[in-house]
Amino acid sequence: MNIPYFQVDAFTRVPFKGNPAGVCLLETMPDDTLLMAIAAENNLSETAFLLPEGAGYRLRWFSPLVEIRLCGHATLASAHTLWENGLVPAGAPISFYTLSGTLTAYQEDGWIVLDFPAASHEPATLPDALKPLFKEVVQVTYSIDRYIIELPSGEAVAAFVPDATILRPYRCIITGKADVEAPYDFISRYFAGPIGVDEDPVTGSAHCCLAPYWAERLHKNEFLAWQASKRGGELKVTLRGDRVLLKGEAITVMKGQFSI
Repeated sequence: MNIPYFQVDAFTRVPFKGNPAGVCLLETMPDDTLLMAIAAENNLSETAFLLPEGAGYRLRWFSPLVEIRLCGHATLASAHTLWENGLVPAGAPISFYTLSGTLTAYQEDGWIVLDFPAASHEPATLPDALKPLFKEVVQVTYSIDRYIIELPSGEAVAAFVPDATILRPYRCIITGKADVEAPYDFISRYFAGPIGVDEDPVTGSAHCCLAPYWAERLHKNEFLAWQASKRGGELKVTLRGDRVLLKGEAITVMKGQFSI
C-alpha cells in the first residue's frame, strides 16, 4: 500500500514556522492501528487522514497518542494540500466530515478560512498542582477539556517557562492581552500533555475557545492573534454567533509516500 504524504507548515507563510502537520491522502480507510502507527511515526502534533466521501472528504486527525476530535492546523494543511495538488479546483470550498461535524474551508484574499464551532467557557479554579507555575493570574476559566489561564500581559505569556512534568496531566491555554504597541489583540500558548504534545506550536482549536473568551474581555468579535511558541504563528479570528472563522496561511515543505 502506497499512501501519498505531505508535510505542511500551517498558520505561516514561512517554511519551518507555524505548526507542521502531516497530510495523508487515502483511497480506502485503513484500520485505526495503522493510522495510529503512521501518526506515531510522524511524531507531529497531528497527522490528518483524508478520504474522498460524497461531495467532500472524510477527515480524521491523530496525535502521536490518540485520535483528536478537532484540529485546526491539520485541517488548514489538508485544505492547502487539496487545492495545491489540483484535487479540488482553486477557489472551490471544501467540506470535511469529522468527529466535530461538517467543517468547511474556503479561500479569501490569499488566506485559507476555516469555519469551526465556537467553544464556551465557565469560571474555574486553578488546580493546586499548577499554582507553583502561575504566580500572577488575572482569570481562570474552563472550556470543554482545557483550562484558559489569563496572565497579566502578552509579554508574560511569551516569557512563560513551562515545566512539562507539572503541566503534562493538564490541557492548558495561557493567554494575555497584547501590548498596545503590538499589532495583535491577544497572545497565547497551548500545552497538551495528555495527548502527547507538551507544547503545540499553533493551535486552531484553542482559538475556538479564545474567540468567545476575548470577545467578552475586549468587547469585539474580530481579532489578530499570535501564538507565541518557539515556531510562532499568526491567525485572523472572527467570532460569528456559535461559529469561529479561523484564517491562516500554509506552505508545503515535504512530499513523499508511505510504503506499507
